[in-house]
Amino acid sequence: MVDQNPFFEPSSLEYGLPPFAEIRDEHYEPAFKKGMSDQLAEVRAIVRKHDAPMFENTLPALEASGQLLSRVATVFFNKSSADSSDFTNDLEERIAPQLATHSDAILLDSALYSRIMTVHDALDERSDLSAEQKYLVHRWYTEMTLAGAGLDDEAKTKLREYNQKLSTLTTRFEKNLLADTNELAVVLDDVADLDGLELGEISAAAEAATARGLEGKSLVTLVLPTGHPFLASLTDRGIRQRIMEASQSRGTHGGEWDNKKVVLEIVRLRAERAELLGFPSHAAFVLADSTAKTPQAVAEMLSKLAPAAARNAKAEQGDLEVIIGGELDDSLEADQAVMSWDWAFWTEKVRQEKYDVDTAALRPWFEAERVLQDGVFFAATRLYGITFTERTDLLGYHPDVRVFEVHNEDGSPVGLYLLDLYTRDSKRGGAWMNDLIAQSTLLGHEHTIVTNNLNVPKPAAGEPTLLTFDETGTLFHEFGHALHGLFAQVTYPKLAGTNVFRDFVEFPSQVNEMWMLWPEVLANYAKHYQTGEPLDQGIVDRLHESEQFNEGFATSEYLGAALLDQAWHGLSARAAAEVDDVPSFEASALAAVGLDSPAVPPRYRTTYFAHVFSGGYDAGYYSYIWSEVLDADTVEWFKENGGLTRANGNRFRTHLLGVGGSRDALEAYADFRGRPAEIGPLLKRRGLQ
Repeated sequence: MVDQNPFFEPSSLEYGLPPFAEIRDEHYEPAFKKGMSDQLAEVRAIVRKHDAPMFENTLPALEASGQLLSRVATVFFNKSSADSSDFTNDLEERIAPQLATHSDAILLDSALYSRIMTVHDALDERSDLSAEQKYLVHRWYTEMTLAGAGLDDEAKTKLREYNQKLSTLTTRFEKNLLADTNELAVVLDDVADLDGLELGEISAAAEAATARGLEGKSLVTLVLPTGHPFLASLTDRGIRQRIMEASQSRGTHGGEWDNKKVVLEIVRLRAERAELLGFPSHAAFVLADSTAKTPQAVAEMLSKLAPAAARNAKAEQGDLEVIIGGELDDSLEADQAVMSWDWAFWTEKVRQEKYDVDTAALRPWFEAERVLQDGVFFAATRLYGITFTERTDLLGYHPDVRVFEVHNEDGSPVGLYLLDLYTRDSKRGGAWMNDLIAQSTLLGHEHTIVTNNLNVPKPAAGEPTLLTFDETGTLFHEFGHALHGLFAQVTYPKLAGTNVFRDFVEFPSQVNEMWMLWPEVLANYAKHYQTGEPLDQGIVDRLHESEQFNEGFATSEYLGAALLDQAWHGLSARAAAEVDDVPSFEASALAAVGLDSPAVPPRYRTTYFAHVFSGGYDAGYYSYIWSEVLDADTVEWFKENGGLTRANGNRFRTHLLGVGGSRDALEAYADFRGRPAEIGPLLKRRGLQ
């Protein structure tokens, strides 16, 4: 029955946790439709007011609109990312253009824009408004202006067509990628092919095969980035090659899941839309509302980093070739000796030779539960005073999801933290944070509910989950996003949680990575899962000594992807229409910046670059290293001021995490640091001085 739809009223569960046990597939579409209809009626009520536009009779009502739509959308899109099905794929493809139309109906509403503009133009006269209220007006005015609210009716009609088509295409890109990623998973008949892996990894591969009905076989499922964690350990070069080639072929090999034509159409439509809005490229359009402001600013920074990164990667390749010696086929040319599927494997050999550190062998010290409880949570408790209690009585959206209640030091509640650790065929690749409920005083949302998703292979029942070095770092990283969402205290939904500039949003998460190897934290969690033996201090010292090791590769593969993003989205409408070959364009773009080494492929190639073609990071993948300038500068501040202390945590929480999106990001940073960020610490960290 419609009146029994659990989305139609706010959840009665603690913290407003969605009632996942009550939600069925048939509830989503009616809730979407009613939610859109309700919000349009709410907005119409605002613009039909006859009194003069003011903050009080416009912005609070606008911010309070669409609560039903928000409830269903947050649950549905979390599900479609983390636990998709034929139903979610079908509904998402149908609902995406409807949501685009709905968004346009609000953002392009001339009467609403007129009211917002009137309020905006009178801000200097409103000394009674708070800084948050003024910033809210500024954000609405900026977003509506950039969205095209000031265009004439004919241009708006064309703009709506672009937005609907793009919503359909980006949804199709993600759907194609998930299907092709699953289809290209590497099936191995002989467990001997997995030589070099830990028992837990072998168990996870067998478990993945069994889940697909491939009893007795092993299945290597692909991860979102080009590289795969197994490449560092597998001794069989042919198997490594199979995995790498499968990874890089996603979306390229023709057939139902090919993404090449989808990409070309997305790029063309984005460029044409930008031109309609008065911008020379999609990148210029996107960056107008960022801390970077222009593509030129991004290009200037990336161009400073790329040559040094490529030079360092070349030197690292030389180190690999020296140690490899006669291990590879003599028939290979010297400059082809190290291929992309060799790099991670031989890098570990070089790391062992140079620093006597084998990160693949560290997995027994990174047992997932210890990393979570005694590492991630421990650092947060020491820094911010918060505590975590698992709530097994509260249900998540999947049986693998764990729910934790978070409290402040004084016992007051912060919210709920949901962890979804394991990979599955129904989950998209990568790692991410979502909020299910964002704190907002206006809406009566006292607390926040956030989720962290990772893609760690799940071992067989009874086997421990041993994380790789990188997976451990990813858990700390994603938890940084979670803290940002949990701590933000704002009045208005638009400014809640992680609703900040895209090239700032990675900053808190990157800062949180520092605690992974912080002595006090590492000593608390890095203990052998069988013996309890702590990680040897000598190994820890060598890990720190090797922090710049392989940074040429790591920076180059990242910059390759970031520059690809800028290349695609820096095209004018005319230039985008002339591109008809994805691999050729990609090769030319990488060659132009000296990052075209076959041994160092970009972290994401175009056809599986989900961040920018379906994930909201279009023209914004540079954000990670842009944010890292702030991150590296912040790490220096923590080191200068005593590290993991409550005083430092309180300052970081108060000045940065706690303000959410309620003030300009760089102003907030300068307030925290006492000055703007400096790039020196980043160059030092990555060995790019």
